[in-house]
Amino acid sequence: MEEQAQGRTWPSTTINVNGADHIVTGPPDMPLLWAIRDHLGLTGTKFGCGIGQCGACTVHIDGRPVRSCVLPIGELEGQVTTIEVIGETEVGKRVQLAWLELEVAQCGYCQSGQIMAAAALLARTTKPSDTDIDEAMAGNICRCCTYVRIREALRTV
Repeated sequence: MEEQAQGRTWPSTTINVNGADHIVTGPPDMPLLWAIRDHLGLTGTKFGCGIGQCGACTVHIDGRPVRSCVLPIGELEGQVTTIEVIGETEVGKRVQLAWLELEVAQCGYCQSGQIMAAAALLARTTKPSDTDIDEAMAGNICRCCTYVRIREALRTV
């Protein structure tokens, strides 16, 4: 199926987000982030840098943390999980509770990406070392510098 947009014909792509299939009409090089936010209306995943360096746009694809701002929908393979449903998983729920308990967030802008990266780490490593935490959270930038609280939250989960 194709649709006219701004004088161009765009193909439709089916993507699975949060357990449901969605049809997105747009160019194959459209970043997944824009499909999630603009086409599906899921605004928990944030735009930060647009080059995959800050981590604000982190989602899971088949459980792996991925920067959605640099992944074209035409190259997407797998099921996407966003911050909107991560709390429905056991690990995601524990991460969110630790974040609240330790008051990790300040401005909160980066927190969806931070939580998604943390949940992916804890899903594969139940007792992460400091090195594990550093490697998993590298590239998730917090402008408020809550890194100490993020590390402590990861240790308590």
